[in-house]
Amino acid sequence: MMSPTPDLSPAHIPSLDRLLRSPDFEPLLSQFGHTRVSQSTRAHLQTLRQAVLNGTLSPQDLEPAQLAKTLQAQLTAESRLQLRPVFNLTGTVLHTNLGRALLPDEAIQAVVQAMRSPANLEFDLETGGRGDRDDLINPLLCELTGAEAATVVNNNAAAVLLMLSTLSPRRETVVSRGELVEIGGAFRIPDIMKRAGARLHEVGTTNRTHAADYENAINEHTAMLMKVHCSNYAVKGFTKSVSVEEVAQIAKKHGIPTSVDLGSGTLVDLSQWGLPPEPTVRETIEAGADIVTFSGDKLLGGPQAGLIVGRADLIAKIKKNPLKRALRVGKITLAALEPVLALYRSPERLPEHLTTLRLLTRPSTEMRAQALRLAPILQKWVGTLFTVEPTAMLSQIGSGALPEDVLPSFGLRFAYTGTGRPGRHLTQLEKRLRTLPQPVIGRIAQDAFWLDLRCLEEAFEADFSAQLTPEQA
Repeated sequence: MMSPTPDLSPAHIPSLDRLLRSPDFEPLLSQFGHTRVSQSTRAHLQTLRQAVLNGTLSPQDLEPAQLAKTLQAQLTAESRLQLRPVFNLTGTVLHTNLGRALLPDEAIQAVVQAMRSPANLEFDLETGGRGDRDDLINPLLCELTGAEAATVVNNNAAAVLLMLSTLSPRRETVVSRGELVEIGGAFRIPDIMKRAGARLHEVGTTNRTHAADYENAINEHTAMLMKVHCSNYAVKGFTKSVSVEEVAQIAKKHGIPTSVDLGSGTLVDLSQWGLPPEPTVRETIEAGADIVTFSGDKLLGGPQAGLIVGRADLIAKIKKNPLKRALRVGKITLAALEPVLALYRSPERLPEHLTTLRLLTRPSTEMRAQALRLAPILQKWVGTLFTVEPTAMLSQIGSGALPEDVLPSFGLRFAYTGTGRPGRHLTQLEKRLRTLPQPVIGRIAQDAFWLDLRCLEEAFEADFSAQLTPEQA
């Protein structure tokens, strides 16, 4: 900007009509349309009038070319979508705040196709009559879990809510005190039960619950026995819990169902790929559970969804609940879920095709080589204020899955080289990365900034490096 010219007055500001007819504004009109450009230009001219009166403008600032440049930047920023892609380098693979599981290519292609054209969401192509949207995934879920029937809602909290609202209204559901978990965001099992109209009957203690506790709790008001898989915390030491099989046997003796909230849920034995074991849905059904609820966007590796599988008569009741319509999923979720489930028919191919499993099993050697490639690029980008060091670190699965288990990983550690406390400088570095065109999300810990490379697959490495230019520094 040139030095202010005191001789400028509001009369020197070009009119809206003149600017809209200027060749410099033609690209703006073509890109953003007449209405938006007119409104933004009119508002900008109002600010220019005050700036002229304050003597803070030069004649160059009032040229149509300069005004067009200013408005281009403003309109581009305003047009940027709020939901944006980011690089998740936090070390948490299933990061709730960053969208949890990434969909495999098969699911992405199916979603695009479903968005582009009508689909047989509730239309039976064989009979030409009305269909049931659950029928799109019911056969697959039953095949993979051993359940008699299945239904899907928009997340696992909704699945638990719907199940309790259907099977335990104004009656008691027996749950161990040690399993009254908080799912997240202060969303707790007791709160869900209250909203569902079910009455909580706690048994046992925080660390120890026995089979007799369930047996003694059953009375004429008992609707079901419920197990909640504690996937987001662990109690150690002097502990005792009752297995699904034992609880199911007690419930069966008294003619009431057993429900199990698996939370993260998985359809395969993860230990075959060196990951910590988790109870599978099939194992839980085989142990005697009548209803099992679990998430679609955690260990399953699919879209956000709550899956309910189990006895056909109980699923039928759940589907007749008026809440089911309020909680049901649309064609986009079903389009993504079906191909993800289909991948599980060939479990030997999962590490290659299921994005979540591929990230969880990514070799440390691969990440180490990537860190060595990226270190000099990032060192040049941050300058001398930090040293960038390739280093071993630990990832976690995330979203409450296997909270105590970590995965050997590799990434980059940024250490402050100046004097004084590093806190402010680390915060500034975190913000610089977070405000890149495609934000980079890392974490501050132990007086350093960390970028875990587990979720930066090599296919996206070039895009990551491309924005680390002097202009973005």
